[in-house]
This record gives sequence, structure tokens and C-alpha cells, in this order.
Amino acid sequence: MTLHAGEDEPRIRTAVPGMDRVLGGGLVPGSVVMLAGPPGIGKSTLVLHLLGALAAGGTGCLLVSGEESRAQVASRARRLRIAVDDVGFAPGRDLDVVLSAARAMRPAVLAVDSIQTVRDPEATAMPGGVTQVRLCADALVGLAKSEGITVILTGHVTKHGDLAGPRALEHAVDVVLAFEGDARSGLRVLSSGKNRFGAEGETAWFEMRPHGLARIDPTAMLVPGESAPGSAVAVVQAGRRALAIEVQALVSVEGTGRRQATGLDPRRFQLVAAVLDRAAALPLGRADLFGASSGGIRIDDPASDLAVAAALASAATGSMPPSGAAFVGEISLTGSLRPAPGMQQRLAAARGAGCSAVFAPGPVEAPPAGLTVHTVTHVTQALGWAIPGAAKTRRARAS
Repeated sequence: MTLHAGEDEPRIRTAVPGMDRVLGGGLVPGSVVMLAGPPGIGKSTLVLHLLGALAAGGTGCLLVSGEESRAQVASRARRLRIAVDDVGFAPGRDLDVVLSAARAMRPAVLAVDSIQTVRDPEATAMPGGVTQVRLCADALVGLAKSEGITVILTGHVTKHGDLAGPRALEHAVDVVLAFEGDARSGLRVLSSGKNRFGAEGETAWFEMRPHGLARIDPTAMLVPGESAPGSAVAVVQAGRRALAIEVQALVSVEGTGRRQATGLDPRRFQLVAAVLDRAAALPLGRADLFGASSGGIRIDDPASDLAVAAALASAATGSMPPSGAAFVGEISLTGSLRPAPGMQQRLAAARGAGCSAVFAPGPVEAPPAGLTVHTVTHVTQALGWAIPGAAKTRRARAS
């Protein structure tokens, strides 16, 4: 096991690209890390990559699984070409068995896949319920602190994004990592929420491939490069990192007023459409509107409003956004634009994605070389390329 001394505590380097940065420098001995995500997203695969890399570097690892047998884990590891011969294995359904195996082997890292399958025989609650999960998690936290073992717990989130109940384990663990993505596209995002040993909000991007997870630069996948009517580039904050992501819109004028958004906040999508209908005189009130983010990535940054507006205006009018343009800004109910935080990071991300211009509310200082910033204060000003008469209409309404 190789420890690297930091300012506060030693770290165990994982050798998994992106993982150490998300963790804040590596695993801290005696800490408890929760890896949460929806079923089938690839949590078990990520854990196998992690344990295989650690074991290859000489770190003692133990995997306890309540979801797969030893043979099933070995078969999946062979398919993914992950060497796990040096990773110990134990069944993971009985809490006493898990604790006994960990104390007997004394690994540096113990992974429990998943916490919902572990049960305490002395408890009468059903396995997977909030009571059982809390009891088993508390016992594993005690093991980590008393034995100095780093414990990694995987956990399934519900359809509402909760882990076996509302925030059932966040108070008990040291680090909470979220593993999300669109199962159809193969794109995965690992992000840190709570982190007692590092910065929150760090992200790492992966793609699920036939031989497992591979770290990627998401820009090429999220910004295709060839624009079309109904598409626009947003520059959003993904944790502490800014990313350029294409958003798309489809407008069917002869509709029933239906709104459907994939990867976008549906409430903000409706708000932007209503503002465009009122402030920009676009006839969207009775139209069917569809919106989506590239790769199915979920965008919850209010500064993506202006890009959504640009995509809707482009789809409604058939006008192409300016070549190489990106859009940043939150739209108020009056159509005014609010500045976005972290503009320097956003501008750098836009330039890195190949954009040559950004429409954003000011003030903006020192943009990167080769990037022009068009300072705009109202949505109609930013969308003059699609609705040249909108500003005049807005002034007439105001008067």
C-alpha cells in the first residue's frame, strides 16, 4: 500500500483516472465512502475497476457482495478484463459474516456491494429497509474507525433520488459519491457531494464500453460540432467544473400545448417558453414543445436558460444560431438576463469546446483569446439573430 502524505491526512491513491480528484486526493484510511446511483448504472463495475487497480498496486482489498456469487464476480471481471486474483471475496448478506471476514483478513479497503443487501440477523426489520440499512451502515462505520479500514458502500437510489429513504446515510458516512448517466448513451458522471476530506462538487466522466468504464473528455460527445436549427450550446457548471453541452428543442406549432423535457428542468423549460411567448412574440403558447440535453445529461444550472431559449427560438423560426456561439444566462420572468457565477470557468470551457462567441449578461472581464463575448441584458437582445423584430415588439408592449 502506498500512502502519500498530505497536509491533513495520508491518502491511498486509487490509480483510477478521475477518481482521486473526485475523492479529494485519494481514499483516506478509516473513512467510509458511499457510492450511490440507480440500479444498472455501473456501480459494481466501477468498484471492480477500483479494487483491481488498488490490488495491482499492492493494496489489500476485500469485496463482499450480496448481489453476486464469487463465480459471477469472476466471470464479469474476465469479461471486463479486470485482474481481481488478488482481491479477496466474501458473501455479503449477513452482517456478522461481513464483519468477521473483514477482521480476519484486515484489508486496507473493504467494498460492500450493496448496503441494501446486508442484514443484521438480530433486527426484525426487512432487509433493504431504512432501519436495516442504518443498523448495518453504523456497524460498518464502527469497523472502519476501530480497525482503520477504508469502507466503500454501494447503494441504490430510489426514483426520487433518495438512498433507501430521505438522506438515510449521509450523516453517517464521510464521503458521498453519485454515479449517474444515461444508460442508453453509455455516458457516466461521477461527482462528489458530501466530502469531509476534499472539495465538494468535483466530477469525473466515463463511458461504459464493452470492456468496462473508460475515462473520457465529454466535450466531443456533448457538443457534436455540427449545428442545426433547434440546437444551441449551453455552458453549465457541473460541480466545480464548467462544461459546454448542446441542448436541442423541437417546436410543433399545430399542437395541444404539450411540454416534454429530457435532461432539462421541466419547470424552467416551461418558464423559458412562456417568457419567449410573451416577451419575444413567439407563438409557443399552443405549440407542442420538446427539449433535451445532449447525451441525456441532466442540467439543473439556471444559467442554461438562455441556451434553451436559443434552441426554442431556432426551432420555432428555422434560424440557425450564430456559428460557434454559446449561451449563458438565467432568464427572469420579465425576460431580463441575470449574470451567472464562475464566468471565467465557463468562458474557458466554451473556448475548449471550439466556440468562438458567447452571448451572456455582463460584466465579463478578460475573455480567453479567440473568444468574443456579446454582452446582452434581455433575452430578445440575445436572440436578435432569430427574432429581429422582437426587441421592437417588446418596446411597443412596454409603452
